[in-house]
Amino acid sequence: MASSFLLLDPLPAVEYEIFLSFREPDVRTTFVDFLWRLLDRPKIRTLLNDEELRKGEKIAPSLVKAIGESKIYILILSPGYASSKWCLQELALMVEHCKKDESRHVIQPIFYSMEPGDVRL
Repeated sequence: MASSFLLLDPLPAVEYEIFLSFREPDVRTTFVDFLWRLLDRPKIRTLLNDEELRKGEKIAPSLVKAIGESKIYILILSPGYASSKWCLQELALMVEHCKKDESRHVIQPIFYSMEPGDVRL
């Protein structure tokens, strides 16, 4: 699976406490920036990925590694989240890691401009 990923800019080789997954146009300049600043204040290592996935690209190996090393996955579920191939790839990796080691990883959804009933599994 890793061989199908394209290399984008490498991320620092550190373990993150939190990985933020969100759809850029929906929440990046509003809620996500605010949340990231709150988390950064107490120096919680939070990955805020600024990469934009171009059509046809896959998540970089460095981002796959960062997802695996993160302990808490915060999904900001906005109306466009599920229409983003990038977001769905991130989510699939998060679920995979949670299944491998439930005691190490947790997924915490935040519903932004939508209700929990709007999401179908």
